[in-house]
Amino acid sequence: MKARIVVRMSKPHYGGNLVDGAQMLSLFGDVATELCIRADGDEGLFRAYDSVEFLAPVYSGDFIEAVGEIVAWGKTSLKMSFHAYKYISPLVGPGQQPSAAQLHGEPILVCKASGTCVVPQSCRRQALPGEAIGRPGPVILTAAIVGAETTREQTPYLPITPEEIGDEAARCAQAGATVIHLHVRDEAGHPSQDTERFRAAIAAIRSRCDVIVQTSTGGAVGMSVDERCGPLRVRDADKPEMATLNIGTINFGDDIFVNRRLDTFGIAERIAQAGIVPEIEIYDLGHLDILKELCEKGAVKRPLHVQFVLGVRGALQASQRNLELLVSRLSSDFPGSTWGVAGIGRHELPMAELAARLGGNVRVGLEDNIFIEKGVLAKGSSALCEKAAALCQSVGRRLATTAEARAILLAKPSP
Repeated sequence: MKARIVVRMSKPHYGGNLVDGAQMLSLFGDVATELCIRADGDEGLFRAYDSVEFLAPVYSGDFIEAVGEIVAWGKTSLKMSFHAYKYISPLVGPGQQPSAAQLHGEPILVCKASGTCVVPQSCRRQALPGEAIGRPGPVILTAAIVGAETTREQTPYLPITPEEIGDEAARCAQAGATVIHLHVRDEAGHPSQDTERFRAAIAAIRSRCDVIVQTSTGGAVGMSVDERCGPLRVRDADKPEMATLNIGTINFGDDIFVNRRLDTFGIAERIAQAGIVPEIEIYDLGHLDILKELCEKGAVKRPLHVQFVLGVRGALQASQRNLELLVSRLSSDFPGSTWGVAGIGRHELPMAELAARLGGNVRVGLEDNIFIEKGVLAKGSSALCEKAAALCQSVGRRLATTAEARAILLAKPSP
């Protein structure tokens, strides 16, 4: 959650037209007040600064943008970080007009700080009708335990048989995962979308733990649409509760992951006919425009759950700027939607922490990343779930229970 304010400095305090640094703290205070209101519907109290650094001079006439962000959520406290940037300055010199000004190509960081605000429990309130305030709910942790690309040669911890998949799913559930994103393999370890293999894996999972099973309809690069839809033909007690819906063709490393427009509509129809809830996979910003058409034509129903897959070589890269842009578009174009992030490779755990901090949900697992730290293999997806759970707790977000995850993800579509 972020807030910002832009002010032109007009009151010099020291010689040489210098502005008192306390004015930066005053701006941070205003930003902090807005964040408290956005979170709890109350102005709150600024308890203390942990650190303040003045990094560049500020003069009368400078335009300052102050930005604040909630970086950790306590029961009543809100941990915040602040940055102030100078992006316009008076242009003084021979031949310059008195009103001349310079737009800095790169904004200059003039001050940064961190601090804590408190909103007493008695002052917090519920949102009014149509009011967009409130703290994020619990984090839904998804474990992507198999995938289509990871191999046993890369990591011995990759589960392949139904029994191995079931055991690993149970370990992930013990670590806090409430959703298992599922691919399956054949006896040789090659990716498969065979209906009966999915049935066996789902049965093994459900015999060991209570989780939402979400099957892939992405399959592997090169598979036909009908082959990719194999898990949608699982019926009765072993039917998955969710399935992925991939939107838009992208470069996928050195391959091409083909998702033609009509094929996407066709898979969406199959998911709906099977009575399964889709998770929309978004790899690039333009995919949200495709999603808009799907919604307008009734191919998918709201409320939506969207997974931002970031860091695929050839698609949108994993960065805070990109994620914030995606979340902003999702919030404005698809209000009421929930979202999560799957960071690929080395981006997995940093993006998990960022998603938790920004109010989203988290996906980790050997499908996306095989390392727990640089050069150290994760001993299964469960180890990555444990790490992700700790990151969520570090920013004050608790993990959702399976019942909570079902209530959020499997909510009935709006008419």
